[in-house]
Amino acid sequence: MRPATGPNASAQPGSTSSFNGRAATARHPTGPHAPGRSKRSCGCRKGGGRSRRFPGDPPGARLPAVVPVPTPLFPFPFSPPLPSPPPEPVHEVATQAYVGEQRCTVRAVSAPLVLGVDSGGSGLRVALAEAGTAGAAEILAGRQPVRTGPDGIDAGHMREVLLPMARTLLEEAGRGGATVSAVVIGAAGMATLGDGLRAEMPRALAAALGARTVGLAADAVTAYAGALGQAPGAVVAAGTGMIAVGTDLTAWRRADGWGHLLGDCGSGAWIGRTGLEAALRAHDGRRGGSGALLARMTAVLGPPQEMPALLYPRTDRPAVLASFAPEVAACAARDGDAVAEGILARAAVAIAESAAAACPPAAAAPDGCRVSLTGGLFGIGDPLLVPLRAELARLAPHAVETPADGDPLAGALGLAGALATGSLRLPAHPTMLRVYDGSGRSLQSAHRRQQGTNPGI
Repeated sequence: MRPATGPNASAQPGSTSSFNGRAATARHPTGPHAPGRSKRSCGCRKGGGRSRRFPGDPPGARLPAVVPVPTPLFPFPFSPPLPSPPPEPVHEVATQAYVGEQRCTVRAVSAPLVLGVDSGGSGLRVALAEAGTAGAAEILAGRQPVRTGPDGIDAGHMREVLLPMARTLLEEAGRGGATVSAVVIGAAGMATLGDGLRAEMPRALAAALGARTVGLAADAVTAYAGALGQAPGAVVAAGTGMIAVGTDLTAWRRADGWGHLLGDCGSGAWIGRTGLEAALRAHDGRRGGSGALLARMTAVLGPPQEMPALLYPRTDRPAVLASFAPEVAACAARDGDAVAEGILARAAVAIAESAAAACPPAAAAPDGCRVSLTGGLFGIGDPLLVPLRAELARLAPHAVETPADGDPLAGALGLAGALATGSLRLPAHPTMLRVYDGSGRSLQSAHRRQQGTNPGI
């Protein structure tokens, strides 16, 4: 994989999240958010900004990390660009001012407001900004994740959590009662569990916030938009789960993201589960065991006999498994444990395979395929990154590692701004990225009927 070049090149992935096992947290890339100013830079992009907890959160709560969405692997055929919604009218606010002794009227033009939402396994984050000014956003973060039940993501619970946060942001921005031009929600599980959200949220957001356009996206798509904007390339999002997505702006390519039981190979949950297996092998006296990992498992989670009761009944099993991944990394880096090193090497190969599968082919990317490695898992550092980069260079020589510009919340906010201004370039898809008007009508479906196209999906 060729290194990135230029003034913004970095040897580290541009992830805005950290991976610390039990409590993965989203961090600003340049440090803590700067308090005390009425207009702040967005905390999900470069430049200090403010990020708050929702009023109901416990004291000392930390920002949640983004959990990649379980999704299948298949390339999606061409989807025509969405029809642009009518431009949102700008609003003029007239005030009186004096220049010397002469009174004049000053008119401040207010751009339409847009809302970006990032919903993951650790909670909900919401950002409000004026369209075209995503770098100056107000942000709220809540620790309560949206429930998922037998029918998929709970749309009613999404409304209960999201709408009060959105109204709080409007009030704090001095725009209480104002309408929002566009909303984009990026949610873990949207592609496979999002039917309820697609059926209910567009009309609900229009009724509650006056939203004229609503985009519902897999959080892999908002991670892509946050990292690379609307440029072609590929993004790996690796934390508790793992998924790779790529596009040449005519179709999406996705790899893995099948969830911790069927895939997410190389993810935090995969590394943690494989490390626990090695610990149990050592306990049993079987080949492939690691005494160092057995000692860490016993110290951190409990003795071997308690592992089934600890894991099997849990609804948050992937997060519990992923909590052991930092122990595997520590055994590899600090203790030089050969089994732990081998687990990380296998994880690196699995991630590289997904990244290579998501890259547009070299023929479609003559200048190279930009690849961004995002997510808290890459905080493990060189024990994972060095073999990953070597394997990706072997599998996809045209890949060029590129630091991420922002995180999934920044991506959701940027896509909302693109919808409000009619500048969306990323390809639409029925489950990955679908756009609706305020009546709940799919703009994508209407455009296909007008064009007589059939995507065959």
